[in-house]
Amino acid sequence: MGRRVATALSALVSALLLGVGLLAAPAAASPAHGVWTGTWSTAMQRATAGFAPNWSEKGFDNHTVRQVVRSSVGGAVARVRLSNHFGTKPLRVTSATVARTAEGAAVRPGSLRPLTFRFSRSVVIPAGGELVSDPAPFPVAPLERLTVTLYLAEPTGPASLHLFGTATSFRATGDHVADLGAAAFTETSTSWYYLAGVEVTGLPPRREAVVTFGDSITEGAGATMGAFTTYPDQLAQRLATAGVRRGVLNTGIGGNRVLNDSPCMGEKAGTRFQRDVLDQPGVRTVIVLEGINDIGMSEVPAQPCVLPNPRVTAAELIAGHHDLVKRAHARGIRVVGATLLPFKGAFYFTERGEAVRDEVNNWIRTSGVYDSVLDLDRVMAEPNDPDTLRAAYDSGDRLHPNDAGYRAMAAAVDLATL
Repeated sequence: MGRRVATALSALVSALLLGVGLLAAPAAASPAHGVWTGTWSTAMQRATAGFAPNWSEKGFDNHTVRQVVRSSVGGAVARVRLSNHFGTKPLRVTSATVARTAEGAAVRPGSLRPLTFRFSRSVVIPAGGELVSDPAPFPVAPLERLTVTLYLAEPTGPASLHLFGTATSFRATGDHVADLGAAAFTETSTSWYYLAGVEVTGLPPRREAVVTFGDSITEGAGATMGAFTTYPDQLAQRLATAGVRRGVLNTGIGGNRVLNDSPCMGEKAGTRFQRDVLDQPGVRTVIVLEGINDIGMSEVPAQPCVLPNPRVTAAELIAGHHDLVKRAHARGIRVVGATLLPFKGAFYFTERGEAVRDEVNNWIRTSGVYDSVLDLDRVMAEPNDPDTLRAAYDSGDRLHPNDAGYRAMAAAVDLATL
């Protein structure tokens, strides 16, 4: 299909969807709930040197960025959500495409489709803003690898990103947005830039997505890079195998905390909960797994990425969790509370921190505040030492699971609670 024909077809599909009420008039606001559902998502962070090399602080200038994600649920039509939430200036996206992934930065012949924004190939997203593309005639299958490519012709300034991605991203100099091959993409990164979500729709519309909200254990630290073996990925696999149509959206951020922001590890849970959970389209359920970094980081020496790191009490963490539940319930979203995993032997473990973890976990299990409980503490603990992560599930740092551990976490989810 030629580029002009594909662009025209995209505009036609958009117009038809507008006509039947499947799409609100294009705007920079959040997508309408209940019609579209997320098939992939990540949580955005401000530009940072962080703990891994990335391109965010300098940003992009005459660069093409190619990023690989994996869907969780299928749909007849797709659109892409881009975020300039932490940008310091308007972001011009000169052009963009979506395609089916081949190998590395290559895409499958015949699958590449241009994306339009308000029926234009280019778009400007204001600083602090977010925008979805027009619907694209691009059917998505469950568990399918997709490649989104952005050409950024002008200097962007610092880039909104997700620091610790679980797939490789690629960069080329110049406009290679329509390339099928990988030759031009000579630079790599393990972060995602500007790409906040991929959404699908079909008939009938359903409210069905599950958001997994948390820190690096939700994000997937310790999982095999590019293998899509995080616990949310493996939960999506379970649902697809069972024939259950549920999008699974991973909004974990490595190092994230319930009570304190970090310049490197994202805004605190209460601040980002609106954007990363409540504003996601078609959400039915959220699984909350967060708090271990509040406990552990209060025990380590002060470092720029950790500050502020006051010692937190169980009561403070419980209050933070309670607030998230109330806000979700106000939007009609079910909330599953996951107990905090064992962390004895991790770099920031202390007996004081263990006492706080135990108290928080007891509250999650017994308070009745959560609609249901996912008791990962008991699932993931060494049988003879319940304060320690089971050796067979340990990635090696006594804190983060490996692929088998993430599989066990996904297997522990009672699908009926979703």
